[in-house]
Amino acid sequence: MTLTIGFDLDMTLIDSRPGIRACYVALAERTGAYIDADLAVTRLGPPLVEELSHWFPEEEIPAMAGLYREMYPSTAIAATPAMDGAREAIAAVRAAGGRTLVVTAKYEPSAKLHLSHLGIEPDVVVGDLWAEQKAEALREYGAGVYVGDHVGDVRGARTAGVLSLAVATGPCTADELRAAGADVVLDDLSAFPDWLTGYRTTG
Repeated sequence: MTLTIGFDLDMTLIDSRPGIRACYVALAERTGAYIDADLAVTRLGPPLVEELSHWFPEEEIPAMAGLYREMYPSTAIAATPAMDGAREAIAAVRAAGGRTLVVTAKYEPSAKLHLSHLGIEPDVVVGDLWAEQKAEALREYGAGVYVGDHVGDVRGARTAGVLSLAVATGPCTADELRAAGADVVLDDLSAFPDWLTGYRTTG
């Protein structure tokens, strides 16, 4: 069976804070609404509409999500760097003869723009799935491991019945990730290639 490893995107493969912050600032300027962009980027992970609900009435959220996504490519992509070890993690899976799958709550076209801009080339990208919903794609593509930074990612892995590898690079601490049920917690993706070598040897 082909080794297939899934990865989350925001704060796992990419540091999306600068780009998302810039997009919230632009959205506030465009609409006149108050948005604390610095606060918003401390709680990345859940879907966009969940964050927008803190700043807009419910009836305005669909339109605001559409406006945000319209501005996103020109505002957020260039400002967003890769996380330390992200390219190496994808390359390590490929070198092991495996395939990589990105499963993210982010709007799928935006996710693909980020990866293309950074030269990160997973085999499959699936967007618009959050927490337990991520299990749908993990099962569909036969993933054996899911790598993420949020307790929602841990829940997605557990729901899919795959190994949950968490990196403490997002809003959740290592202790929170372990308490949520992560099987492995790494400081960041730079430790992933060595972990993968051990996993393939013992797994």
